[in-house]
Amino acid sequence: MPASGSTAAALAVRLSALGLSTRVEEHARHTTVVAEVPDALSAESWRKVLGAVAEADRFGLLATSQHGRTLWAVLRKSVPTTGDVGGPGHQR
Repeated sequence: MPASGSTAAALAVRLSALGLSTRVEEHARHTTVVAEVPDALSAESWRKVLGAVAEADRFGLLATSQHGRTLWAVLRKSVPTTGDVGGPGHQR
């Protein structure tokens, strides 16, 4: 398992311990942790959730009336070198 995968697995365990239902999704360049957020999550639990996902490269919350609240966190599999930032055409 790549480093992002093991970090994602640890993040999923932390979120599960806070009462969130989680899943880990592997992609070519990153690993994503997705968690369903219950309606009745205390302020203290939210602080712990935000503390956990703060270690990710990116995170966000999707809230809809049909599907509730879904928290996501992305962990990159490799850190780009300076010359690769932004992809082809954006190199310095």
